[in-house]
Amino acid sequence: MGLQWLKNGFQGQTFYNCFKGQMAQEEYLQLKLKTCVRSDKAPYTTENNEAGQQAIKELAEKYAPNLNLNATEVESALEAVSSLTVKREKANETEGVATLEIALPKKYKQGSQRHYLETTLDITSNQLMAMISEKFGVGTNMKLFLSGKTVGAGKTLQEQGVKHNSKIMVLSLKESEEDKQKMAAEEKQYQIKNETITRTQKGFEILSERDGSMDPDSTPFLEITDQKGNPIKIPPAERKALILAMGLHEKGRALLKKKDYEMSLCLLLEADEQFSKCGSQLLNTVDNYAVLQLDIVWCYRALENLDYLENAKERLQKAESCFLKCYGEKQTRLLQIKGNSGREEVLFLRLYLLQGFLFFLRDEDKLAAEKVVKVEDMYMQLCVDPHQMTQLMALGYTEQEARLGLRACRGNLNEAAKHISQRREEKAKERQKRRKRVDDINTLREMGCSKRDAARALHDAEGDLDRAFQILLDNNRLVETTSNDTESSGMDSSNLVNEVLGYIPNHEEDYLDLNLEEESEVIAKLKSYLETKHQAPC
Repeated sequence: MGLQWLKNGFQGQTFYNCFKGQMAQEEYLQLKLKTCVRSDKAPYTTENNEAGQQAIKELAEKYAPNLNLNATEVESALEAVSSLTVKREKANETEGVATLEIALPKKYKQGSQRHYLETTLDITSNQLMAMISEKFGVGTNMKLFLSGKTVGAGKTLQEQGVKHNSKIMVLSLKESEEDKQKMAAEEKQYQIKNETITRTQKGFEILSERDGSMDPDSTPFLEITDQKGNPIKIPPAERKALILAMGLHEKGRALLKKKDYEMSLCLLLEADEQFSKCGSQLLNTVDNYAVLQLDIVWCYRALENLDYLENAKERLQKAESCFLKCYGEKQTRLLQIKGNSGREEVLFLRLYLLQGFLFFLRDEDKLAAEKVVKVEDMYMQLCVDPHQMTQLMALGYTEQEARLGLRACRGNLNEAAKHISQRREEKAKERQKRRKRVDDINTLREMGCSKRDAARALHDAEGDLDRAFQILLDNNRLVETTSNDTESSGMDSSNLVNEVLGYIPNHEEDYLDLNLEEESEVIAKLKSYLETKHQAPC
């Protein structure tokens, strides 16, 4: 029930294999050990806030059998956890000093050891590079990245969002020929990402400045409507931010469907930044913002980066709160407006599934198992009958219409067909309204005004043809002219607009059309993890 577009004109190595890559395995082991240490209230630092080697060794010997790992591996992971704890405590004691985790290039790493650097945040990236070069022996020709974005020169670390405990990735530009090629490919990919985001943002910025006052054939515009297709009046600044947010979200979702999670996440986070400029009253009455939070966390899960754990929890809490305010208790508000809630159930399935995954990663297995049971039940209810899908598609309905219709009507074939037919009639009425607008513009043109003036008058008259004619008459605009029939914009602007309009799906409920294949895989994985982990409790 959100805003719509109106387009015009756990057991040892067996368990660890669930994560891709050695770093993810190490991160998970450290996360598991932190939970064990907290549960046992076991100290692994001395009174002087130093790593306690004897305590670490004893803990490693205690936990290793249950993890089906050798004590040396566990001891190494505990040392990493202890080192990080010590550094954080020391940083907290020193006002104005931040501890940064430095992700070094492979050739400069010392095994699985993590690397840290203490610094103030009022230095520039050049100064930080000099410190990294001196401490870790990395060549001075390097690039620094924070959360996928370049840490640029000329600004302080604080100005670029670097905080205590931030993770800085270092790319050394003096490597082997093979590494140079790989880095060049990564840099090119990074440039493509930046260009994609910039083009998408620019295209929607152009559209956000159009208010429908010009000829919709030559100057397409976007109208934001409620669930019933009624235009929503929003202050200009908020409208611009909202169009940008929704546009970036649509592009991000398109990439999410293609499983391009990294690029999708970049766009989704940009969308989140734009949504933050909208009033909380608006965000609490539509589900767009909640869906965005789910999409971001879905990317976190797919990228399997445990650094996002706390942020994922916060985002899921926002999503759940937004759904409650938007749909009402037991979805009563949703039922009043739409008459059913079957299609929106897929959002709750994804919400509960992600919550279950987070519970599992936080070692709250009982809560994770409860979510799995709930999700499995919802999954069985939301799976549509393939035979019914075939029957509806034989009637001329699309696969998307069939799936959404069956879910809306809880699997009732006849009701689904009726529901889809009604939706088509509603859409036909909307198209008829848009055709009438074009006809009215042509009528006013025949009276002696330009297309642009006719469109502007109709916009100001809220579609009333007689009032529009009077506005033109009062302003002496009934003079034949062709000089201002089109928007003064270059070819590139036109291309950008057409490009971003292609991101907007034809069906307003496209975001609810999940085939649940990916969800099915995640449910199976989560169940497997819980079963395996249950065999080796800490």
